[in-house]
Amino acid sequence: MKIDTTMVLENPARSVSLAKELEDAGYDTAYSFEGQHDPFLPLAMAATSTSRITLGTGIAVAFARNPMSLAYLSHDLQQIAKGRFILGLGTQIQAHIEKRFSCQWSQPVSRMKEYILATKAILSSWQQESRLHFEGDFFRHSLMTPAFNPGPNPFGMAKIFAAGVGPKMTEAMGEVADGFFIHPFNTGKSVENITLPRLRAGLNKAGKKRQDIELSCSIIIGTGSTEEALNNTREKVRRQIAFYASTPAYKPVLDCHNWGELQPELNRLSKSGKWESMSALISDEMLDEIAIVCERKYLAERLFERCNGKFDRLNFIARYTADNEHWRDVVGELKTLLSNQKNENPLT
Repeated sequence: MKIDTTMVLENPARSVSLAKELEDAGYDTAYSFEGQHDPFLPLAMAATSTSRITLGTGIAVAFARNPMSLAYLSHDLQQIAKGRFILGLGTQIQAHIEKRFSCQWSQPVSRMKEYILATKAILSSWQQESRLHFEGDFFRHSLMTPAFNPGPNPFGMAKIFAAGVGPKMTEAMGEVADGFFIHPFNTGKSVENITLPRLRAGLNKAGKKRQDIELSCSIIIGTGSTEEALNNTREKVRRQIAFYASTPAYKPVLDCHNWGELQPELNRLSKSGKWESMSALISDEMLDEIAIVCERKYLAERLFERCNGKFDRLNFIARYTADNEHWRDVVGELKTLLSNQKNENPLT
């Protein structure tokens, strides 16, 4: 299992030094995300200061772009990073696509599936030096003259990962994506009962096996160096869980644990801006099922227990802590646990 993390950047220029710090700390991948900054530019900059760590978008908003422009970005970043790029995509929600990006939203599952197939068709035409011809319901690409053809990438085509929450999207991404991001609002039970069955259904449709897709699980984690700091971290995590749980799309995760009746109430409170009241509804049981918050010395073991043998990648997110120098130790301890387990009982 590879250990990944997300770069949180106030200034994109910071990606040059931060990516190097994360590489030196032992992380396998550093992701950017589409928040306050473009997700691609920081990775191009980070590639100049690193040599080992993989760089990826986790995620870039697909529907804010077209497959051709995305293919060029993917091709160029794969070359700049010398084969260390992952193109991670997500749909965002309808309001943002239509009102923020002023782009089209319709049939998101079918559109996303076709979007990835179209992007792969473009990249493949360059890589195989073959005629471009993609005809779909949403996208059509049939013109590629030599003046605009970058040709084969010496490092091959970048893998395309996709995020999904609902069962239909999860199944569709199992069909067409090279990797799948599990949303951080998850529990061990929801992954086993909801995510994996739909992912397997998609793989079966495409005639693929489990090893044909990389499964990346994001987990909300936090720690603290004192009891006070740990308590503060738990409250921050509790607020984030309340925010996620107020969203109707995430209700199935709550339903897995018979917590579904909370979702409408959290949604009502969110619309009234009553954030403190929302947090109060998140029990310790809910927090511990969804997140991992503990003393730093126990963190690697807790992550190992939850993730070993289940995922190909683990993405550290929401690092609510003031003692960032300890994260290098957590990564090292977790990798030692994984290495010892592999030596004792190799996974197949």
